[in-house]
Amino acid sequence: MKLYLVPTPIGNLEDITFRAIKILKKVTVILAEDTRISGKLLKHYAIETPMQSHHMHNEHKKIAGIINSLKSGETFALISDAGTPAISDPGFLLTRACIQNNIEIECLPGATAFVPALVNSGLPNDKFVFEGFLPPKKGRQTKLNFLAEEKRTLIFYESPYKLVKTLSQFATYFGVKRQVSVSREITKLYEETIRGTIIEVLEHYTNNPPKGEIVIVVAGKSN
Repeated sequence: MKLYLVPTPIGNLEDITFRAIKILKKVTVILAEDTRISGKLLKHYAIETPMQSHHMHNEHKKIAGIINSLKSGETFALISDAGTPAISDPGFLLTRACIQNNIEIECLPGATAFVPALVNSGLPNDKFVFEGFLPPKKGRQTKLNFLAEEKRTLIFYESPYKLVKTLSQFATYFGVKRQVSVSREITKLYEETIRGTIIEVLEHYTNNPPKGEIVIVVAGKSN
């Protein structure tokens, strides 16, 4: 009766621990955000454990059944498409339900995109705020107004299709001279990090439309 939260690679398949592979092979069931994507990882490491889908559209409906299975003695591993479960991915609701039902949880250390992006940015990393994805519409301006006064380093996830728009909004709310670092395709073949002022990085991506997964790191407001 145990739930394992198992990080998976964010790009490079070699970025998985021996322990993670061992756990994924021994549990009763693997809960996967997208079984097609996770199936490639499992096949690569010869992991034959059955999978069930567990994503943002069905997690509310499936939690009660998973809890009952765990109480009956089964062990589950929860994985997302990439990175650590519950970090801008499903996982929080199931973790909370396990705690409420006195079911043991173990979270393995592993890949998370924002950590290498933060360290690689060259911006202060002793104190930071992880915001994940900004609200798409409602509440976005209020959030940006609030964050404009934040003195700690800010971290965001963003779609490549919205990066230029988001950087434009950062220029408006944070100021064009605020330092920013944009990392994309972390651990993958075409990994890159572009650093500079918001206006400089905005100009770069306006002229060079980005692709791939993106992490934005923004300097906090200076005193």
